[in-house]
Amino acid sequence: MDRHRPSREQLAHIKGWGADLDRRNRPAVPMEHEPPRFINPQPGQPVQQAQTVEVFVSPERPGITPVFGTAQPPRGLSGAIRRAAYKRTENDLRHWLLLLVADRVNVVEGIGQDLMEGRVPNILGEMGIRSELRHNPAGLARKAAIATAVAGGIWLLINRARRR
Repeated sequence: MDRHRPSREQLAHIKGWGADLDRRNRPAVPMEHEPPRFINPQPGQPVQQAQTVEVFVSPERPGITPVFGTAQPPRGLSGAIRRAAYKRTENDLRHWLLLLVADRVNVVEGIGQDLMEGRVPNILGEMGIRSELRHNPAGLARKAAIATAVAGGIWLLINRARRR
């Protein structure tokens, strides 16, 4: 036995430890199905899904997965940012920050697309303002104060730059 690995007795004081040892102690047992859901799994790898859109692949993994999403193919500025993100490894913080920025840019692109198609998006409704007002009014007030302060600061900076 590994000398660095604790014994059962040393771990027994942790609530829930070893729940998988005795089937009667497993909370999900009543919901488990007998026999298991995969009754006759197909041998070998799943059939590769046809690639009809660009699919991003991490440089750390060879090839694409057998199944992947195609509902939102990359496009526009957000797609370019995602391409730049996937040139970096997943342990690089810039990879994840670029993906966050791409998500925010994608939101702005979606609003622009709605406006170009003649639809006015209900931004406040989509942000859940009614729910926030009902269930977290203090948080909503704090967010509104911060947004007002940021907008006011930007307005002051723009006006100061115009005066010079």
